[in-house]
Amino acid sequence: MTAANIKVIGAGLAGCEAAWQLAEKGICVELFEMKPQKQSPAHTSPHFAELVCSNSFRSNELTNAVGLLKEEMRRLGSLIIMAADKTRVPAGSALAVDRERFASMITEYISNHHLIKVTKQEITDIPEGHLIIATGPLTSEPLTDKILSLCPDISMLSFFDSAAPIVTFESIDTEISYFASRYSRGDADYINCPMDIEQYRSFYSELISAEEAQVHGFEKKLVFEGCLPIEVLARRGEDAIRYGPLKPVGLPDPRTGKEPYAVVQLRKDNTEGTLYNLVGFQTHLKFPEQKRVFSMIPALENAEFVRYGVMHRNTYLNSPKLLDRYNRLRADPRISFAGQITGVEGYVESASSGLLTGLEKAYELLGKPPIDFPAKTAIGALTLYTSGGAVSDFQPMNINFGLIEPLNEKVKGKRNKYLAVSGRSLKIIEEKINENNR
Repeated sequence: MTAANIKVIGAGLAGCEAAWQLAEKGICVELFEMKPQKQSPAHTSPHFAELVCSNSFRSNELTNAVGLLKEEMRRLGSLIIMAADKTRVPAGSALAVDRERFASMITEYISNHHLIKVTKQEITDIPEGHLIIATGPLTSEPLTDKILSLCPDISMLSFFDSAAPIVTFESIDTEISYFASRYSRGDADYINCPMDIEQYRSFYSELISAEEAQVHGFEKKLVFEGCLPIEVLARRGEDAIRYGPLKPVGLPDPRTGKEPYAVVQLRKDNTEGTLYNLVGFQTHLKFPEQKRVFSMIPALENAEFVRYGVMHRNTYLNSPKLLDRYNRLRADPRISFAGQITGVEGYVESASSGLLTGLEKAYELLGKPPIDFPAKTAIGALTLYTSGGAVSDFQPMNINFGLIEPLNEKVKGKRNKYLAVSGRSLKIIEEKINENNR
């Protein structure tokens, strides 16, 4: 293999996607990954693209912004979405995956690409030449220090993220729980554990008073809103989680025909259906406390926990002051960033950032004009958000229709409006693909 044209640091979702896009355009890539020599606090698997928190890529529908983003990525040849589609497990209208098969497939595709050289070592300095840094929210301290030195006047930011517990299917009481999807949309892929008012209040009381694990290094207030631990959300009021992850609306109990007072949902975590995760139950309670409190959920009294919830530090750049719309460092454009380190939040958003960075860098190295995804597309709107200098208080962001440029004409009904936005976006994506294939 010839010397690499570009180096990519980090073989997570964004790094793998960026490396794939570059290699598919004929660019030689050297991909650096510190696993298995060194593991971050949240990672356990030797595979690339390990899914640390949930196994869900969220909605697959075009009436949801993340569904639109996924469809844009499919049409742009995303490795991550292709692998997610191939390793899908039932989850109603959501795209959820068997996380072990998913990571294994990504690892195989990347390792076998003839233009990608994988080097398993930790990078602690900034290499020479063209570079994409996709080290994610758990970038090692030595490399973080080097990144900080690139722009000493503009600091990186940090917050905490948390993951949900996983239980075995055989330990769930199926006499109490029932399979259903909300409003009967799609297949009945979720296990629902109903609670009456007394059960809920007892559970709630123990949840808000349970002992948390210690968190070192940063203030707890820097928890990203979209990944609030269940116990933190619960302390906002007795009904906070009942209107959130325990919302019973659209999930009538077949035994009574009525909606329960609250419902805990479990989603399949592997293809075989032997493992299920507690939806929305990200937590940083101590492990014995998780066992004690979560076993109060009807149907989970004898649940076997194969993984408890964990909390970890997430670090991201102050991107609006540091990066351009191609995720290049303004102070040194040979260096690009991709993934959660840029301030996008979520698996799909992270992979889309890698896709955009990889494509734009490939065209730059090939001497072609940039693609310039506009704000009328989800992928363009997201990068224009992270690179927008007008953002005063920058925080991680999931894709949403509020980021995408609105329609010029009025469309009656929210669903119809979102479908029109998605249709316009996908037409633009097809035009971009045709332009760049000429």
